Amino acid sequence: MVSKELYEAIANKYGHVASWAVWDKAGDKPKSNISNMAVFNINSNPAILETIHTNVIMVALNFSRDVAFELPFMNFHDSNRHGQDYKIRFAFEDTKYYGSYMTDIIKDFPKLSSGDVRKHLRQNPHEIKIQLNRFREEIAFIKSIKPTILAFGEATYNILSRGLDQNEYSSLIQLTHYSHHISKENYREDTLKKLGAFVAP
Repeated sequence: MVSKELYEAIANKYGHVASWAVWDKAGDKPKSNISNMAVFNINSNPAILETIHTNVIMVALNFSRDVAFELPFMNFHDSNRHGQDYKIRFAFEDTKYYGSYMTDIIKDFPKLSSGDVRKHLRQNPHEIKIQLNRFREEIAFIKSIKPTILAFGEATYNILSRGLDQNEYSSLIQLTHYSHHISKENYREDTLKKLGAFVAP
């Protein structure tokens, strides 16, 4: 659960880069309703505050493309025909991880290829330290204490495992990136296996 005051503060400060693992239900097509942002309207959907939490943080590498979001929390809710965010929805629906906080470790650096991101970081190693400190500030701001961190992809996991002290989180788990060429069903199976296959009743 997150208070209304904290929710609004997070929306104002990090709404352009972060989100929550909450989506509208899928319709006839796997990607349908993925970008329906009405779920984040606390006036029409106050139950969202009971659903979201900050004890688990899902972390991806960076924005895949240069985009200016019209509303807060649109990251990870991409309706673009190339977007793969629907796999995250399918993987975490009806699990205890649904409602988790979501963000990128590398901010303000849109690149489709993770290889380009890694190359940039190799050439600018000081940037990793800057981004990690920004991530620490973000964790503190959302009032998360020693969260479970789920890292999407090897590159994200390596940055976090090498850059964070173990006492800064309760666990750090590497997940297959949702952009991987895999069906949503197989992605959910792979994800839940890595997470201990916990599914809420």
